[in-house]
Amino acid sequence: MRGEGFPGGAILGSPTPSAELTALLQRDADAYTWVAATIGSNSAAGYQLASGNPVMALGGFNGTDPYPTLEGFQQLVADGRIHYFVGDAGRSNTGSGGSDQAHRIGSWVEQNFTPVAVGGTTVYDLTA
Repeated sequence: MRGEGFPGGAILGSPTPSAELTALLQRDADAYTWVAATIGSNSAAGYQLASGNPVMALGGFNGTDPYPTLEGFQQLVADGRIHYFVGDAGRSNTGSGGSDQAHRIGSWVEQNFTPVAVGGTTVYDLTA
């Protein structure tokens, strides 16, 4: 029913994750505040709706809000509150002139964690 009547079955480009990725996000979900983080709320919505668990939308609606900061995100990772980063970590979505915090976070993830393909989606385990 979700996304019914919309091209590709998704609203505003939100992803429809594979069963494999959904199962990964659901595994040990209760141990984390957020099962994943991703850039922008459209991306986060698809993962959250599929998994039924909280997903952090870095940079708000389109990835350009200045929250969280890189330092704040690093602390959340160090505290073990976020399990995965999902999607294109190095992608810059700041063409609208907004904050580059989400891009800085994505670049840090890309430089410090190993990407793995899960059901055709890039995933970084932030607990590794």
